[in-house]
Amino acid sequence: MSLFLYPVLREKEKRCGSLEQVKANEKGHFLFGGWDVAELAKKFGTPLYVLSEDMIRARCRVVKASFMDKWENALAVYAGKAFLPLAMCRIIESEGLGIDVVSGGELHTAKAAGFPMEKVFFHGNSKTREEIRYALESGVGRIVVDGISEFETLEEEASSLGRKASILFRVSPGVDAHTHKYILTGHTGSKFGISLVGNDLQDAVRRAMRSEIVSLRGFHFHIGSQIFENTSHVMAVDVLVKTLAGLAADPGFTAEELNMGGGYGVEFDPSRKSPEIGMFTDAMMERLAEGCASAGIPRPRVIIEPGRWIVSEAGVTLYTVQTVKPISGIVTYVSVDGGMTDNPRPSLYGAKYWAVAAEKMNEDPSETVTIAGKCCESGDVIAENLKVPPLRRGDLVAVLNTGAYTFSMASNYNRIPRPAVVLVSPGKADVIVERQTYDDLLRWERIPEHL
Repeated sequence: MSLFLYPVLREKEKRCGSLEQVKANEKGHFLFGGWDVAELAKKFGTPLYVLSEDMIRARCRVVKASFMDKWENALAVYAGKAFLPLAMCRIIESEGLGIDVVSGGELHTAKAAGFPMEKVFFHGNSKTREEIRYALESGVGRIVVDGISEFETLEEEASSLGRKASILFRVSPGVDAHTHKYILTGHTGSKFGISLVGNDLQDAVRRAMRSEIVSLRGFHFHIGSQIFENTSHVMAVDVLVKTLAGLAADPGFTAEELNMGGGYGVEFDPSRKSPEIGMFTDAMMERLAEGCASAGIPRPRVIIEPGRWIVSEAGVTLYTVQTVKPISGIVTYVSVDGGMTDNPRPSLYGAKYWAVAAEKMNEDPSETVTIAGKCCESGDVIAENLKVPPLRRGDLVAVLNTGAYTFSMASNYNRIPRPAVVLVSPGKADVIVERQTYDDLLRWERIPEHL
């Protein structure tokens, strides 16, 4: 089988490193996860999420090798919000990682998949009483507490159940990472965590130390998503070391654990390579070890939470072209059978995606187009200024790097059913989430008798 790089990328090949996502067979069809995607589209229909099991596992193993195996007393937990069907839980468990969840629904998914509850971290800034109770009943390993109000509710529920809860306090380190404001989470004024300004954290720690039902193990921070340099993470570590040293002195609390979150960036441009996770973790771990030694405090157990970094590049979304609309001298719209309902990120915060004409990979990309979705919104645009061969109705388009925050953020806006999800590896293609039907859209609706 011969392989071709998509023509628009050939000139960049020598200087960019890897274009593993963009390969074609002798038919000029896009290959992904060992499959001709045209075969997948024919078998399962479009729109279609396609996830490569091999690529997911490969990323998990990089995380293990570069962090868990390299550093003593270290654990990686997969950020479930990125992508969390039942099958993903099984893959993550088999690769030896934990899972972080942010809702009762995510927790229920992990539990239904048989994931070991002791390796589940339960996050969220606005947990309901019912979710807290469910987490306690399920025996999750850690509950990450977002503030004193939540702590009080947790204490009440743990007491009523007669169970002791192991917790981390989430803190806001006051670090302004270089990313979009909608995915910035660690700055002063964030809705997440306990501010380090004033005495709020010290008061919370004292409260936890007095508790007979809640055991404070340490702290958690997360500074944002899609971060491409490690300086912000290192700055956050510096802040936390100072905080840990201060708490060790007064009120005499020694942290056993420090969860340093995730946020490691992924390149969506296939001509550029995503940063290695070790670029972040090595810098953070070295600074943490140095800082703790200098402050005379023990280095705590460290947890990280990669999500997008594990699954984003392992996914593509397939669409079928419905219309081609040239607007002379301005733009040519290629509209497909999906859009912001299956990938809201471009319309939500301007995320940039790249796509290929999946059955014309060895043809000249002579046209510049904008891939538009089918929703009744001007902002429903998937990819802009894309170089492709001439497209027509019925052609197949593959959008790259859609493994994270697409399926998990999908909606039924305009009463559009959600796509199916297929997990592939060479020789295997399994539906792990069924395509919604029109009847599914009505399943939970009721008409009052008087209407």
